[in-house]
Amino acid sequence: MTLETFIQQRLPLEPVPGVPEIRLHRAGPSSGLTRLADADPDFGSPYWARPWGGGLALARHVLDRPEIVAGQRVLDLGAGSGLVAIAAALAGAEEVRAVDIDPYAVTAARLNAAANGVTIVAEQADLLDGDPPNIDLMLAGDLFYDPDLATRAEAFLRRCVAAGIAVLIGDPFRAPLPTERLAAVAEYPVADFGDPDGAARAAAVFKLI
Repeated sequence: MTLETFIQQRLPLEPVPGVPEIRLHRAGPSSGLTRLADADPDFGSPYWARPWGGGLALARHVLDRPEIVAGQRVLDLGAGSGLVAIAAALAGAEEVRAVDIDPYAVTAARLNAAANGVTIVAEQADLLDGDPPNIDLMLAGDLFYDPDLATRAEAFLRRCVAAGIAVLIGDPFRAPLPTERLAAVAEYPVADFGDPDGAARAAAVFKLI
C-alpha cells in the first residue's frame, strides 16, 4: 500500500474543529499509524495527521480576514497537514507553498489540498538556515515548541521581515515562544491536540516586533 493510499483509506476526511470550512485527513485510534512507523525506521512524529493550536488560529484568522492573503505569494512554514496553506488558498492567495521537513507531511498536505479543491505547492525542505524566499507573506504555525527550533525559527523569520516579507506566527503560548518580542494581533479559542476532549485554550496570531 502506498503512503497516499494509506492516508486516503485509513485517515478519514473530517472537518477541522474551529475551521469547519476545511476538511483534513485526520488520524484516529484505529488509523494504524504504527504500521507506518514499523515499516520506516526514519518515521518521526505523525504531527501531520492532526491539527494543532497555532495552525488552527492562523487558519481561522486568514479565513476571517481574507484581505491578508488575497493576491499574495504565501508560504506556510512547517506546514504539517497543510491546514494554513489550504486556508490561504481558499482566502484568495495568488500562490501558496507548503514547506515541511517531513516527507509524510508533504504528502499529507498535497492530499489535503486536493480534497479541499485548492492548488498548493507542497515541498520538503528546511529553510531555516537559508535566505528569505521570494514571497510576500510567511505564515508559521506551531514552530515554537522546542527551544532550539524556536531560536532558529525566530532568526529566520527576522531575516524575512528585514527582506520585506510580512510574517504572521500562530501559537498557543507554548513556553519557547518569545512573546516579549511579538505583538499579538488576534486570539482564538482552539482545541489543541493532546488537550482533554472538549477543552479549549487560547491561541494567538502574532507579528514580530
